[in-house]
Amino acid sequence: MGDKRSPSSSSKRGMPPPRCLRYPSLSGRKEEASGLLTEEAPTTTTFAPVPGRPGGVPAPGDGVRRVAGLWSPGEAQAESGGGAGRHEVRSWTAAAKESLCLMWQKVKVQLMLSMSFLVAVCWYCRRLYSFLAQLLKRWSNYLQRKLIRNLSVLTEVDLLGYSAREWKGETKQAKHMREAYEELFWSYHIKYLRQVRKDSYCVLRAVLFQIFSQGIPFPSWMKERDILKLPEKLLYSQGCNWIQQYSFGPQRYTGPNVFGKLRKCMETLKTNWTEVSATKDQEERGNMCNTLFSDESKEHKLYEAIKFIMLYEVVEAYEQIKNREEPIPNLFNLLLARDSSSDPLSFMMNHLNAIGDSMCLDQVELFLLAYLLEVKIRVYRLHKFNTEEFQVNYPDEYRREWNEISLLTEDDRYYHIPLFRT
Repeated sequence: MGDKRSPSSSSKRGMPPPRCLRYPSLSGRKEEASGLLTEEAPTTTTFAPVPGRPGGVPAPGDGVRRVAGLWSPGEAQAESGGGAGRHEVRSWTAAAKESLCLMWQKVKVQLMLSMSFLVAVCWYCRRLYSFLAQLLKRWSNYLQRKLIRNLSVLTEVDLLGYSAREWKGETKQAKHMREAYEELFWSYHIKYLRQVRKDSYCVLRAVLFQIFSQGIPFPSWMKERDILKLPEKLLYSQGCNWIQQYSFGPQRYTGPNVFGKLRKCMETLKTNWTEVSATKDQEERGNMCNTLFSDESKEHKLYEAIKFIMLYEVVEAYEQIKNREEPIPNLFNLLLARDSSSDPLSFMMNHLNAIGDSMCLDQVELFLLAYLLEVKIRVYRLHKFNTEEFQVNYPDEYRREWNEISLLTEDDRYYHIPLFRT
């Protein structure tokens, strides 16, 4: 018996088997979701603070829920609002930083320019200060050298120090001079010395400087006469035409201009003597003397005026001797007794004209100088130390009211000014 099959079974064998519809299972969904998470989620996820969570920390599964779209509308809105706020904060921060950078760039340029300008100004001021300081120093040294060079009477120096500098060595003359200076220092209380320029005006300079520095007034006879008219009086009243041969120191002959020059010399003497003697303050008077005796032109006019006054006195004394009028001081007899000055013309030609050029005043002329200026001149003659002529007075006869000045000489040619200290 054959195998018998039912028709239903055969029909079923000839038809293709029906397809079975497969629905994804829950596990498949989980795998798909996990695959999405694996594809789309970054390796490291940073969660923003979630509103409503304690401390703003997202709960476990929030990232998965966000990716899977399982967040609630409120949570999604909160997330989008937080991102917008973060973006806005970052924008303001970036704008502020950019503004600050721009401002700093501008300020930095201005600051650098200002600093460069200040550095340049400081450098320039320093250079200018250094230049002015050097210029002032050079000018001060120049003026000081010029003043010292022109000052004919120097400032005071220690007497024994000056002696040690000027008379070094062990020669007989050096020892003699040092002993004389020591005698002045210990016995005569002469502690300091003012050096006087050594030229042919030396003694006139030393005498006039002391008269001016002490404020000694005009002699009595000068107060009674106008010394400005003495040149004209000598020419027109006494007929001394030879006065045109008068020499002003190195200027040996001036001709007809002699009267104008003599008048200027007399004006200089009268003006400066009056001004200095009227100054009561000793320091101010000393400054005036330093200024006056540093001006060579004025100095020479003073000395030439004194020379002319000496000539005028000799002319008057000579006329009195000729006319046998009232007696005259003995010093004029001594002066006119010399062969070189037997009359006023020879006295002028052989003595006065050379003063300031090649000769100084001698002893007889010192008597005449002291007499017409009405001062007692005491001279310490160091080369006459240990003799009676170590200290002499000019003139021998003088009035008690006359002021006294002192001179110091080593050779009767050049004189210095001794200063006393007790």
